[in-house]
Amino acid sequence: MAKKVRILTAKMGLDCHDTGITTLSQILRDAGFEVIYLGLHNSAEKILRSAVQEGVDLIGLSFLSGQHLSKTRMLLDLMKKEKEMVPVFVGGVIPPDDVKKLEKMGVKKVFIPGTVSSEIIQAIQETVTRE
Repeated sequence: MAKKVRILTAKMGLDCHDTGITTLSQILRDAGFEVIYLGLHNSAEKILRSAVQEGVDLIGLSFLSGQHLSKTRMLLDLMKKEKEMVPVFVGGVIPPDDVKKLEKMGVKKVFIPGTVSSEIIQAIQETVTRE
């Protein structure tokens, strides 16, 4: 039997709008993924520690507050420092100019409002197959 893909989803910082990430987490579960949802107000340290402990294949972050660049940078920098690299996806209200900035930082994929769930599922499958 094939190993289930494990995905950690979380909100960072003070952003407390969680409708999108909780809905996505359920969609991913329904698609057969194992999802660990950390909830709100997470630090980069907590996310990375949880990702390593849970042995996840991917981390999904959601932002509405405008902190997507700084918070994502904190997590990616910590991963490099700790030599614990896990693919990161980011979703939420992301200005078009910032999509390229996030990808240049090392984010595998950025999803903006209106992205259909099948596109997210396909991107996850392609990413975990490559990694």
